[in-house]
Amino acid sequence: MIVFAVIGVVNTGTYYGPYLVFLTRFPYLVAHILATAISMTGSFFLNAHFTYRTRPTWRKFLLFPLTNAANFVVTTAGVYILVDLLHLDSRYAPLLASLAAIPVTFVVSRRIMLPKAEADGIA
Repeated sequence: MIVFAVIGVVNTGTYYGPYLVFLTRFPYLVAHILATAISMTGSFFLNAHFTYRTRPTWRKFLLFPLTNAANFVVTTAGVYILVDLLHLDSRYAPLLASLAAIPVTFVVSRRIMLPKAEADGIA
């Protein structure tokens, strides 16, 4: 999970740069959606290689968005709560919301990237 978290930090940077750029032209939720879409492919290959040490396949690649769907739901709800309900600056809300998504995303990605027997053996 530590390697997964480090890759998450790298992926957050890959997400956050475009998010700030998009935020200059779009509402924060549109910026969030676009930035999430951009960071997805890099995350797949980094996690396949470093976290799970598994060969990337088309099947895994096509299922991998499910991990991002879990991340997307948690972070989008978090961004909404932080910005609209708690009035946090929209530039910082995604960083806080992404922390809540780490354990959820890890569990979902482990199920996709590894066969069931291997996934059950990883702590």
